[in-house]
Amino acid sequence: MYALDQDEEELGPIQFTTNPHFEDYVFDWSRKNYFLVGGYGSSKSYHTAFKLLLKGLEEKRKMLVIREVYDTHRDSTFSLFEELIELMDLEGRGLVKAMQSPMQIRFSNGSRIIFKGMDKPAKLKSINGISIVWLEECSEVKYTGFKELLGRLRHPTLSLHILLSTNPVGKDNWSYKHFFKDEQNKRLIMDDQELYKKRIIKTEDTYYHHSTVDDNYYAPKSYITQLDEMKLYDLDMYRIARKGRFGVNGIRVLPQLVVKSHKEVMKAINAINKPMARAGMDFGFVESKNAVLRMVIDPEKLILYVHWEYYKNGMTDPETAVDLESFKQSQELIIADSAEPKTIAYFRKQGFNMIEALKFPGSRLQNTKKIKRFRQIIVSDACENTIYELKDLTFAKDKLGEIIEDEFNIDPHTFSAMWYGLDGYDVPDIKEETDKSIKKRKERRKERRKRG
Repeated sequence: MYALDQDEEELGPIQFTTNPHFEDYVFDWSRKNYFLVGGYGSSKSYHTAFKLLLKGLEEKRKMLVIREVYDTHRDSTFSLFEELIELMDLEGRGLVKAMQSPMQIRFSNGSRIIFKGMDKPAKLKSINGISIVWLEECSEVKYTGFKELLGRLRHPTLSLHILLSTNPVGKDNWSYKHFFKDEQNKRLIMDDQELYKKRIIKTEDTYYHHSTVDDNYYAPKSYITQLDEMKLYDLDMYRIARKGRFGVNGIRVLPQLVVKSHKEVMKAINAINKPMARAGMDFGFVESKNAVLRMVIDPEKLILYVHWEYYKNGMTDPETAVDLESFKQSQELIIADSAEPKTIAYFRKQGFNMIEALKFPGSRLQNTKKIKRFRQIIVSDACENTIYELKDLTFAKDKLGEIIEDEFNIDPHTFSAMWYGLDGYDVPDIKEETDKSIKKRKERRKERRKRG
């Protein structure tokens, strides 16, 4: 129970009950960053709005509430503030007023809460004196937008704070990389598993808070049952909505991919009976990468090994040729992206054994299906970029939520290199092989019957 005493005794105290798991968060202003992640109905947005109302009542502040799309405020954050203002009778007491056009909250002491959207960035430039920012559904905002907001957060005398609230998304989202772990750049800021155990963790500059619907004493039992039932038909949504945890959003493209030590991988490769070595290359320059993979196929066990990678951007063809000198010396065949015939011609003139991969309408889908037919894909831990791109690679979805089998959540350059390197090799379809075996057994039984 929270009571805010007013200077004028006739107004009486303002009373409001918080969920216990949020009480410390509501009153804590010791950190610059506040990162709240939780499941559906956990009341994290509710308590964040309450936190800002209290701050605005206690001292004069200009606060900014951000969503990716401005128009979504009306039925979410702004509506939440209106509800709290009514519950605490703040407008009736003449303390706070919700203004509809433009949307803002005004306080009798001069505090203001302003609502903006990142879809209208020009309107952010004129705002100054902001000391608190609430970024609701922060995972929907682009990383460049988040960094721009940090620049807007400035005041000559008041402490500065940015509050970020979100339902968990994929670990490829900037919010996870910035506040938890960025595997590609080898940055570990906070272990999310530790947060799920401790629920609240305070570092030097960030307050981490994890919540689920169990922390909301006012959530209807029917709603909790509905969330629990997601486990029966959608495990991804169950993890997000019920457990409030980050993870892989969607269907993984290569669920059979495993990572092993380089020593283990090379030992396994050396033990293969009739190994097939392959190398593939995807070209890139500015944003995309030059990606080259050395792979070995175990044709009997249908295992694909990836034991070496090259992964760079911003490299000219002559610079890349120097880096790949070992291929030139060994005359190892590289099968490369046919979309760059001039680049392939350059490498061939330099003495590389390079040919182009066959491309045709639907080849992306066929190549993806081919690679999925390997019983196992084993990647050396030395191939860090391959692991980063492919371990949690998921299929993209269309507007109806159906997967698109040749589009992905990222542009995986190492996957393209894998496609090209395996050009001309056909991974047997287990179902087809099984059907053939059954057919052969039936034919043999038929022959035995004829012979009596």
